[in-house]
Amino acid sequence: MHAIRQYEFGPPATLRYEEVPDPAPAEGQVRIAVTVAGVHFVDTLIRRGDGPRPRPVLPMTPGREVAGVIDAIGDGVDVEWLGARVVAHLGMASGGYAERAVTSVESVHRLPDSLADDVAVAMIGTGRTAMAILANLRLTGDDVVLITGASGGLGGLLLQAARNAGALTVGLVSSEAKAERARDLGADVVQEYSRAGWTDQLRTALGEREPTIVLDGVGGKYGAGALALLGQGGRLLVYGWSSGEPVPLDAADLIDRGITVAPAIDRRLLQRPGGMRELESRALAAAAEGDLRPEVSTKFPLHQAAEAHAAVESRATVGKVLLVP
Repeated sequence: MHAIRQYEFGPPATLRYEEVPDPAPAEGQVRIAVTVAGVHFVDTLIRRGDGPRPRPVLPMTPGREVAGVIDAIGDGVDVEWLGARVVAHLGMASGGYAERAVTSVESVHRLPDSLADDVAVAMIGTGRTAMAILANLRLTGDDVVLITGASGGLGGLLLQAARNAGALTVGLVSSEAKAERARDLGADVVQEYSRAGWTDQLRTALGEREPTIVLDGVGGKYGAGALALLGQGGRLLVYGWSSGEPVPLDAADLIDRGITVAPAIDRRLLQRPGGMRELESRALAAAAEGDLRPEVSTKFPLHQAAEAHAAVESRATVGKVLLVP
């Protein structure tokens, strides 16, 4: 089979398309003939050596989100899994940027006919993160929710969920193309933060209303601008900083304005009964039922994994980036 291999940490060019032996499922594992693999922003951090610690052992095959058909099973796995169409998050073991991938049978989810492989991959990792964030939000129709990076994979899901809860939704994006995507997802107000004076423009657009919640995955000066717009007693929930820098925080300012700042995902939430698998199931169900609609339009062939990583890092993509073997 063919797979992407990485022998050193560094730029996208470190990802190589090679022919390798087919993996064999061990006891309790299944092998998936991959139809589509997800590319996550965290994948680019891992590639550079800047991701979650400890670093993976090299050489490795990156990729943690896959969908496809089970074509082989290990000892102790029910034969009924053979031929099943599934999606799985492979965890830090990775191995998804390949024509075949192995994982524990406990990690896979059967897919209903109504849920396409690419949509499932867009939801298995990003969707479970969205479910974890939403569990901490308790959104109401009285909220004004401002979302940075609102056209991205995660931002787009959070925008839809806020809209579904009846909140006034504000999408911050970096370009007109991404603004159109945010409007398509139902954003009530869209603002490009690449424009000079964008915070004043957004205040004018909102009139007397102020954001009650800011969901920030961009950080840096854009996250700081969003924080400045947050109303008295509002909440800032941070789930990342794709700009490379977290939101700068001033304790005195937070105290004067009564603002609450917290991580969007509470570690205790992930450790509760059901854990990540429950969040994955909820995300997949939301997509199957049409409550959440991920953007899956950006696809690269497997051998262009380096180009896919470069696109993610440049923030030139809209929605979820996928690799197709």
